[in-house]
Amino acid sequence: MAIEILPARLANQIAAGEVVERPASVVKELVENSIDAGATRIDVDIEKGGSKLIRVRDNGCGISKADLQLALSRHATSKIHSLDDLEAIMSLGFRGEALASVSSVSRLTITSRPAEQQEAWSAFAEGREMAVNVKPAAHPVGCTVEVVDLFFNTPARRKFLRTDKTEFGHIDELLRRIALSRFDITINLRHNGTQVRQYRRVPENGDPLRRVKAICGQKFVEHALRIDLHHHDMALTGWICTPEGARQQNDMQHCFVNQRMMKDKLINHAIRQGYEQSLAHDQYAAFVLYIDVDPHQVDVNVHPAKHEVRFHQARLVHDFIYQAIYDGLQQAALSAENGVDPDTGEIREAVTYQPRASATAKPNPYQQAVDAFPDYPGKREGGGSSLTTSSRDTASYKHDASDSSHRGRSSHGSEWAGRPAAPSSPPSKQATQAYQALMTPQSDAGTDLGGAMQRSATTLSHFESIPATLDTVSTTECTGQSGLGKVLAVVEQHYVLMSWGEGLWLVDHHRLECWRHQGALQPALGEGLVTQPLLIPQRLSASEEECQRVIQYQALLGQFGIHIRPKGQQLMVMSVCQPLRQHNLQAFIPALLDFLGGLDPDQSHTDHSASMCSWLAKQLTVASDPVSLAQAVQTVSDIEQYWQGDALEKGRQRYFKRLDLTSVIEALQHD
Repeated sequence: MAIEILPARLANQIAAGEVVERPASVVKELVENSIDAGATRIDVDIEKGGSKLIRVRDNGCGISKADLQLALSRHATSKIHSLDDLEAIMSLGFRGEALASVSSVSRLTITSRPAEQQEAWSAFAEGREMAVNVKPAAHPVGCTVEVVDLFFNTPARRKFLRTDKTEFGHIDELLRRIALSRFDITINLRHNGTQVRQYRRVPENGDPLRRVKAICGQKFVEHALRIDLHHHDMALTGWICTPEGARQQNDMQHCFVNQRMMKDKLINHAIRQGYEQSLAHDQYAAFVLYIDVDPHQVDVNVHPAKHEVRFHQARLVHDFIYQAIYDGLQQAALSAENGVDPDTGEIREAVTYQPRASATAKPNPYQQAVDAFPDYPGKREGGGSSLTTSSRDTASYKHDASDSSHRGRSSHGSEWAGRPAAPSSPPSKQATQAYQALMTPQSDAGTDLGGAMQRSATTLSHFESIPATLDTVSTTECTGQSGLGKVLAVVEQHYVLMSWGEGLWLVDHHRLECWRHQGALQPALGEGLVTQPLLIPQRLSASEEECQRVIQYQALLGQFGIHIRPKGQQLMVMSVCQPLRQHNLQAFIPALLDFLGGLDPDQSHTDHSASMCSWLAKQLTVASDPVSLAQAVQTVSDIEQYWQGDALEKGRQRYFKRLDLTSVIEALQHD
C-alpha cells in the first residue's frame, strides 16, 4: 500500500485514543484549560455520566475571535512558544492536542469572550478536514466548552463506557482532586440538572482544612499532621495522616507537583518508605501533599496523560520526601508517647499508652526521669510507671531540611500500633504538681554563682528561653552532670550558651556542626563507613583524567562509603555513606574530584584518610539559617554520642569559651 497523509479527523481520532479515555478525561482537559486561563469559578454540568453532555464554563480570560479558529487545530497553543518554554512548564496544558482530539470524537462547541472584546463568538469543527466555523454568540467574559454525544462516531469506544453512575463517579473523583490542588477556585458540579458538589474558594487568609475536610472527611482532619519542609528550591507542604488514620485501601492519596495532579512511582515509593515502620502490611497511608520544585528541574512531558514526571535530581527529591514523612511521623509519635504538647509544653488530655516491650530497646530517658522521682503519682510498685498521651486534632511539623540530615532514626516509630484509643481521666492536681517539679531544672546546691545567674537571667534579652518540655530533659538531670553540659539558650541566632561545672560557656554552633560531622565520619578511619545504595544512580560527565583519579583512589572512597564507577566519559555514583544522603551530589562529586587531585601521592593512606575526613566534615557543614534551641540540643547530643573521654574534653577546650560573669554579677549587686 502507498504511504498517504491521514485526514485531519482520522489523525485527531487516533490522538484521542490517548487523550480521551473516558468522559472524565474530557473534563480533566477542559477544567485544566480553565485553570490556565486564570478562572476563579468553574461550573461543570454533566448529563448521563458525560456520554450525553459535558459542559465546562469559566470566568477566565477568554479566547479572542482570531484565536478561536486555531483553538480547535492540532498542536495549536498559547502556553508555549519555544523549547525554553517546554523545559520550564508551569501551565497544566501545553501540547495543544486536547480540543482537537475531543472535537474529533464528539460534537464540540466552544464559546468565548475576552474582556477587551464587546461580543462573544462560537466555534465548532465539522467535516472530513475538521474545518472550523465561527459565528456570533451571547456570552459573558470567559469561556464555555460543550461536548455533546461523546464517541458518537466511534462506536467501538462508546461500547466500552461503563454505566452512567460509574462514569460520573470518575468525574466526581477527578474534581475532588482538582479542588484539592487549587483552594483559590470555586468549583461547582451538576449531574442531570442536580447540584452534586460545591467547593467554595478559600479566602487568602482562610483555613484550607475546611475544603480538605469536605473532600477527605472528618477522620482525616482529626489525624492529620501538617508538613511544611523547605530545602533550597524544593518545598513539601500538606498533610499526612498518623497511623491511627490509616485506611484499608489507597483511596485517599493525593499528591501534586507544581499544582499538577500526580501518580508518580518515585514519589509513591518515597512515601511508602516513610510510612514503612508505622503501618501494618494491610494498611494504607492517607495524605494530601504538595511538592513545589524549580520547573527547570522537572520534565512533565513524559506521560501521555501527564500523570508522571521525571525529576532531574530524582534521588534528591526521593530522599527529601522520605525524610519529611519519616521525621514527621517520628516526631508526632514521640510527642504523643510523652503526653506533652511540643508547642506549649502542657500536659494534654490523656489516654493510656503501654509501650511494647523490646529486649533490644534503649532505655527511655523520660521513663528514667519518672522512675527517679519517688513521689510521682500513678507510679506502679514494680518501679515502672504509666505514661499518658493523646493526639491533637491537627498536629504541626515544621523544620528546615538542613536539620534532617543529621537526625537519626528514632526507636519510637514502631510503637504506633500498640497505642489503644480508650480515654482515661485527666491528670489530678497532685500529678500536675509532681510533673512540674520533675520538669523544673534544679540548681546546683551550695553554688552562689548558680544562684546569682538565676537572679540575673532576665537581663539576657537576646537569649531564646528553654521551653519546659520533655524535649529538654536528659538523663544527666537524674544521674549527675556529664558530657558537654546542658544547653541553656541560643545567643544572637548562631551561638550556643551552655552550663558545665560551675561556669557558663559559649560556642559557635557552626563549629559544633563541623565537630559533629567529624564524629560521624570517624568510623571511616577504622572499619569504614556503611554504604547506602542510591535508588537511582547519579551520572556525571568526567574527563579521562578524573576517571583515572577515581580508579586510583577507589580504596579511599570505599573507606568512606562512596562507590563511583567510571563508564566511558561518565562517572556513575552507585552509593554513598549516610551523612551524604541529603547532599547535592551533582555539586559534591566535582568538588571531591578536585580534592583528590590535590592529595600528595607521597603521603600514606592513613594521612589521606585523615585529610579526607576533615575535608568531608567541612563540606557537610554549611552556613545555616538562625539556629533553634532544638537544633542546638540535638547537635550537642550527637557529639556526645560520637566522642567520649579525652576526645570530648579536647574538643571542649578547643571550641568552648568560658564566660567571666563575676564583674557582671558584682555590677548587678551594686545597682
